[in-house]
Amino acid sequence: MNTSVVWGHPSLRVVLDVSPDGPVGVRSLSGGDAATAHLPRATQPLVELLVPEEGRARASHRFSRTAVGLRLAYRGCEQRREGVWHVLQLDLHDARSGLDAEVFLRSAEGVSAFQVWTRVTNRGQAPRLLLGVTSFAAAFAGVVDDLDVVRADSEWLGESRWVREALRGHAVPDLRLGGHGQDGRGRLAVVSTGTWSTGSHLPTGGLIDRAGGQAWLWQIEHNGAWRWEVGERLDDPYVALLGPTDIDHQWQHLLQPGESFTTVPVSVAVSGAGLEGAAAALTAHRRTIVRPHPDRERLPVVFNDYMNTLSGDPTTDKLLPLIDAAASAGAEVFCVDAGWYDDGGTWWDSVGEWQPSQTRFPRGIEEVLGRIREHGMVPGLWLEPEVIGVRSPMADKLPAEAFLQRGGVRLVEHGRYHLDLRHPRAIAHLDQVVDRLVEELGVGYFKLDYNIDPGAGTDLDADSAGDGLLACNRAHLAWLDGVLARHPGLTLENCASGAMRMDYAMLSRLHLQSTSDQQDFRLYPPIAVSAPMSVLPEQSASWAYPQPDMSDEEIAFALCTGMLGRLYLSGHLDGMTPAQLDSVRDAVRVHKEIRADLARATPVWPLGLPRWDDHHLSLGLRTADVTYLGVWRRDGAKPVRLDLPHLAGRAVEIDVIYPRHLPDWARDWQPGSGVLTLTPCCDEPHSARILRIRTA
Repeated sequence: MNTSVVWGHPSLRVVLDVSPDGPVGVRSLSGGDAATAHLPRATQPLVELLVPEEGRARASHRFSRTAVGLRLAYRGCEQRREGVWHVLQLDLHDARSGLDAEVFLRSAEGVSAFQVWTRVTNRGQAPRLLLGVTSFAAAFAGVVDDLDVVRADSEWLGESRWVREALRGHAVPDLRLGGHGQDGRGRLAVVSTGTWSTGSHLPTGGLIDRAGGQAWLWQIEHNGAWRWEVGERLDDPYVALLGPTDIDHQWQHLLQPGESFTTVPVSVAVSGAGLEGAAAALTAHRRTIVRPHPDRERLPVVFNDYMNTLSGDPTTDKLLPLIDAAASAGAEVFCVDAGWYDDGGTWWDSVGEWQPSQTRFPRGIEEVLGRIREHGMVPGLWLEPEVIGVRSPMADKLPAEAFLQRGGVRLVEHGRYHLDLRHPRAIAHLDQVVDRLVEELGVGYFKLDYNIDPGAGTDLDADSAGDGLLACNRAHLAWLDGVLARHPGLTLENCASGAMRMDYAMLSRLHLQSTSDQQDFRLYPPIAVSAPMSVLPEQSASWAYPQPDMSDEEIAFALCTGMLGRLYLSGHLDGMTPAQLDSVRDAVRVHKEIRADLARATPVWPLGLPRWDDHHLSLGLRTADVTYLGVWRRDGAKPVRLDLPHLAGRAVEIDVIYPRHLPDWARDWQPGSGVLTLTPCCDEPHSARILRIRTA
């Protein structure tokens, strides 16, 4: 007989069907904002577990209805509190294979989201080869015809390109499954390979019921390969979230008797208030899983010399006036980007020792870092720790086993070897580099970049290339934890050719995220506007690189792109007129006034999620009593209509807080419908404004 396990708190309720004879499954998920539809019974197993000797119960490439998953039976559960966390541990067992599965769910008090992972243990007498294990799988209670899926493609310079479309479109066509009496075999599978976890697609996605407003958003929290999929079963649509698999990532893991394997963690947010309700829940959840750090309280303004400025060619003569100008503008961190270690001018394939250049800094890099400190700013350096150039002296100083390999050969990508952070010599080298730069040079900030992807992984000391890569991914996270334990005040920026590794395995540890390498200020706004779907506003560092040759409106446009997040400055500020520099100072001052609010705000999109070529874009960040609204115009002086339903029926005060030195935009507020219409004042093709809307 089926029974139920009910778990959660006032903001989250999870109901699971459990049985000693069949699979455990999720019957309903609901948040504190509204009840949700219940499945009549849960037929989609919570855990899908693929092994070669049994495979799936029905032929397909899905992670639904695996043979072992259908047999994993309930043996008990434990509910407990761990600080702010409500924790549920479910114990499952398959007698035929001898495999146990423990599923761990945890949710912070007051947050309608949870984090979940699965640990599989071999209790049998023979080894078991794993080909894929879900971290979470569940049916979504809704009619497929009423569902939208949200997902995003991403690439260098074109990150976070979101789409919201009907699930019933080309991804999951209506095949009249009822007339065939079988589940479908197709699915919408979103897959990322290699170590650029967000290099092609984002590990964040969601389902929204257009009719009822029920929404799920999820994120896979892994700095390597992953897969999520949505498909239609005979009874209901389903979602499966997991890390590397055999079919996608050359991943196999052999479990000897008594050994365990733990999946990558994933998180799921639920809401009855549609996409923005689920985004608010996921935003709140992200704030619970990030590692505490002083940077999360201070949120300092960073100036970096790279983008459209020194472009990897720093010298003392170039940096000193730029440092003075950045300090005058109000920057609190100054980061010297790539090139500071280069004596020869062709540094790409020679990196790895990380010793300051003597030719670029004839009186030592200490002079530059000292000037930064004299202005009260924190000195920072660019670092790409995981790579060693093929011409670097370190390539021969470290053993071959300290690098990723395939078939006994070191992997080379774009003139670099990739360190294997499972090896103690690789870790010792990186620890020595970081400790030296922090303790001897006083560096307080590192921009950690990552510009190559080594592919499927390493087969050295691993069951498969994908298995080796997963172990390397986890070793990388352990190294970061060690760095922060030794240097608790050190701030670490997450960068990977822009945002090619923008995941919450990294961002639960690191403090801000570079959102792109896009150098065209006109193309950057859709990236910045989309960023809060994937990253906390207070971690979202979008470049603001005003230049002396820009018009006043263009300077404001570029600065607005960085203001509703972590303001991340660049540009030739040292070549600006006093009036231009005043515009930058004003943007920095306004950002400092609002940044504490941004760190507790949740995102709204008055024009919907942006498309890459939209003429108007808008992002709102709302707190209980104020909404900060950014609006970008890329097509001239046409009016734009912004939907703000959370302010409907309320009297409001609307102020432009930046730029205040340029002509105001005409605005019309309709309180009954919550619609704000803005009409730009001039014909310049690119202009932007940041507004503050207070409820009266």
